[in-house]
Amino acid sequence: MSTTRQIEANRRNARLSTGPRTPQGKAAVSLNSLRHGLRARRVVLPGEKQEDFQRLCDDLEAEWQPQSRTEQFYLEQMAASWWKLARMEATEVGICKLQLDVVEHVPLLDRIWQAQSRMERSYARAQRELERLQQSRSEPCAEPVEPASAPEHPPEPAEEIPGAGPGLVMSPDASEPQPPPNSPDFIVPAVPPIPDRPGAPVG
Repeated sequence: MSTTRQIEANRRNARLSTGPRTPQGKAAVSLNSLRHGLRARRVVLPGEKQEDFQRLCDDLEAEWQPQSRTEQFYLEQMAASWWKLARMEATEVGICKLQLDVVEHVPLLDRIWQAQSRMERSYARAQRELERLQQSRSEPCAEPVEPASAPEHPPEPAEEIPGAGPGLVMSPDASEPQPPPNSPDFIVPAVPPIPDRPGAPVG
């Protein structure tokens, strides 16, 4: 356990630190949040090289260039799925080298293939989410659509003539009041009789 003097000395040394100065050092420190996450600590098993996993993270980082913690999360998930897929392929090779009967051999390989399918789906799902986030970040916001305005000159209603009876209106394009055809005031004019022509037979 650290003593009080050691803690104070560490604090004084931290105040004197200026951080990485070279471009290589800054690039390495920029991946600290990705490399030393909780997921990364669980992915690399004893006997595997942490440097290889960090190199995989570097390659994915250079390819996708995440700009937020959420994008880094999906990138780390892609790296973990990739790493586990490589481990399963090595396990599959090891199973094939074992001297086992077919009854024992096939179930082991089947379990490996099922796990590989799950890891492939996990990688593809994380990649889709990362692509969606980056696409939404690059797309501009859509402009709001203004509602349609009312017409400047609404149609004028028909003018009702005072004292002319119910339903009698003056149409804007008519010279005389016209009652509607279905009103009782509407009278069909009688057809005038045709005068007899001279010399026509009388019926």
